[in-house]
Amino acid sequence: MTNTHHLHAAFEKPVIQLRDASANYGGLRILHDINMTVMPGETLAILGRNGAGKTTLLHALFNMGPTLSGTIEIKGQAINNWPTYRIARLGMALVPQGRGVFQTLAVHESLRLATLAKTSRDKALWSLERIYDEFPRLFERRHSSCAALSGGERQMLALARALLTQPDIIVLDEPSEGLAPLTIDEMLVEKLRFLASEGITLILAEQNVSMALKVASRSIVLSAGHIVFDGSPQDLLEDTALHQQHLGI
Repeated sequence: MTNTHHLHAAFEKPVIQLRDASANYGGLRILHDINMTVMPGETLAILGRNGAGKTTLLHALFNMGPTLSGTIEIKGQAINNWPTYRIARLGMALVPQGRGVFQTLAVHESLRLATLAKTSRDKALWSLERIYDEFPRLFERRHSSCAALSGGERQMLALARALLTQPDIIVLDEPSEGLAPLTIDEMLVEKLRFLASEGITLILAEQNVSMALKVASRSIVLSAGHIVFDGSPQDLLEDTALHQQHLGI
């Protein structure tokens, strides 16, 4: 997958930068001195076993939960003490683990609710009409309760809701969790590749290494809160010792 955002990333400023960032829950350190840069248009896969610190890293980007030290910058602004809603208004959206849909709402109601979010963009790139064009299954299910959706449909809805906030950075926590292999290949991988081709910066935390490396332009491996690998998917695939030690594959 090639687009101009990837080709010119080396000439642009980072959209996300962490310097010596650590995160603690109740005095227990989860992340240790993380240094990480994300360039515009990258698709970054954050990989690691359960408990490696992947979700904590994502939550740190939104100042959700952990106590932080070090520096986290989004689009050049240090956001350490910012409230989550203010960080989101910089153009960043989170698709949480478990999809985070409202069970009692109909699909159309849930999508309309997402359009109320204030954004930094003057013009909306994603409308309900465009969402229904790109996610025709959601149009078919627009009057259905969110509780009645399949796992794949809920993931489509969660992604669509994120897009309606007009982000240029989307962060996904375990997007393949609970999905059938065919749904992962035909829906999730396809949609993430499409969004990358649109120039959206994607960050996904995953245990499903095979799925993540199908879409990633770069990969990071976390182990016990430390970055133990940062490089290309191809280099990661060829490092069998690292797979066995830190990914369990």
